[in-house]
Amino acid sequence: MGNVSPSGFRGSIAHHGGRQKWSARVTNWQATRPTTDQARAWARVRANLRESAGARLFDQWLKPMELIEGDEPDTVRLALPSAFATNWVRSHYADRLHLEFKAVLPEVRSVTIETRAPSKVARLTSVETFDAAPRTATAAPAQPVEVDDQPSLFGMPAPAPIPAPAPRPAPRVKAAAPVAPAPAPAVRVPSDRPPLDPRLTFDRFVVDSSNRVAFNAALSLAEPGPPRFSPLFLHGGTGQGKTHLMHAIAHAFLESHPDAVVLCMSAERFMFDFVAAMRARDTHSFKSRLRSADLLLIDDLQFIAGKDSTQEEFFHTVNELVGAGKRLVISADRSPQSLDGVEPRIIGRLGAGLVADIKAPDLTLRRTILNRKVADLPEIVVPVDVLDMLASRIRGNIRELEGALNRVVAYAQLTGDKIDMEFAVATLGEVLRGAQRRITIDEIQKLVSRHFELKPLDLVSARRARAIARPRQIAMYLAKRLTTRSLPEIGRKFGGRDHSTVIYAVRKIEELRDTDRDIDNAVRVLMKELEG
Repeated sequence: MGNVSPSGFRGSIAHHGGRQKWSARVTNWQATRPTTDQARAWARVRANLRESAGARLFDQWLKPMELIEGDEPDTVRLALPSAFATNWVRSHYADRLHLEFKAVLPEVRSVTIETRAPSKVARLTSVETFDAAPRTATAAPAQPVEVDDQPSLFGMPAPAPIPAPAPRPAPRVKAAAPVAPAPAPAVRVPSDRPPLDPRLTFDRFVVDSSNRVAFNAALSLAEPGPPRFSPLFLHGGTGQGKTHLMHAIAHAFLESHPDAVVLCMSAERFMFDFVAAMRARDTHSFKSRLRSADLLLIDDLQFIAGKDSTQEEFFHTVNELVGAGKRLVISADRSPQSLDGVEPRIIGRLGAGLVADIKAPDLTLRRTILNRKVADLPEIVVPVDVLDMLASRIRGNIRELEGALNRVVAYAQLTGDKIDMEFAVATLGEVLRGAQRRITIDEIQKLVSRHFELKPLDLVSARRARAIARPRQIAMYLAKRLTTRSLPEIGRKFGGRDHSTVIYAVRKIEELRDTDRDIDNAVRVLMKELEG
């Protein structure tokens, strides 16, 4: 940011004639400064996302996102040109965007993602130099609109590159014009927790025998009055409905307790915020914020495996909340007893509450879910045989099933083609082929551990001995080659490592395969066994 000198401002006053324009200029500079900090942070976040997500995914989903100026330095507002893209980004990148911004701007407490028509998005076109030539005072900024912090940007053209500012008077940054609220605005919640997805409520959760216990337990915990049990531990595979139930609990609890303090975060964010508090020597504020919650929801607990200091704080947080009669909901991709690298006392504490699993959906449930989704699209006709095909071919999880339907519908809208079996198969070629045999990172870790005679926990530990580091790099390489997981997701599965560590491991194994016959043979054997 350029330095603003008093002499520069005096020259501006003389040019415009009068003290009133001096006041207007100072006010405008102060109002624009937080926006400029966010613009710089957004440039860094975009660069990180492009590197970690890959060019293809970034260009398709993340590149069209635009930063909206606002007057709240602790809130970042992003916009996408379509609801479909907003929903996708919310589902896959909401937590990641918050962590990326927080790393650059520690004062950021929430990142919201909304749907806006491109013409209604007031973009930050450049980082202005404030000691440039005079400019007129800007209009007062519009009041920010709190919206759901999940993105929706499918299939929309990416914005053109922003040209560098020419050596002339800096352009005025216009305040965002008032706009109509997004079709499905998020529930307004305190700034220290992410907004809840308004679609994830109890009445929109499809219940059958595979998830009935978990559903009834969630309903019970959200009821007014003293909780009958706490904590509630939900476990099941990815995309089975754990996050849906957690958001539904929060919605129902806030409806009956409007003034309650509800915090909803991932275990990764719990760890990130705790580490940041330790570095700032302000763990008291972190503890006070979490322990003041009337309802605390923590998703994906498996990511704190092997993090001793984080587990210590987590254990005391659980004890304080449960002892105070507060509500606590935790989810993971496996049962408490199967959480490798988690302290036994934490497992025992979680097991003392109610543990409910969510099993993989059967064909009937998958078909019912598709019917519910199609009912939300009154202008779209999806033939019954296409829905039957999707339900029978995509068995992995509900999120993938809904994503496949969304993709077919979106492609039909963009191309103008009629949806039929031929169109659906052509559109979902890779998805349908991938559904036939899905390799998971857990499978890779178990196989690599067995091949090199290690324990699975060694691959996610902090140990750097060559006998462990090299197999860990091979496992990361195989995860990148054989799964659809992003670099950050792979890093998290290997003890919460950064995406840059995964990039290094992949490149290192690629180099060694050309020079080290033993490494190349080991990779070939492992790939053959996994793909076979």
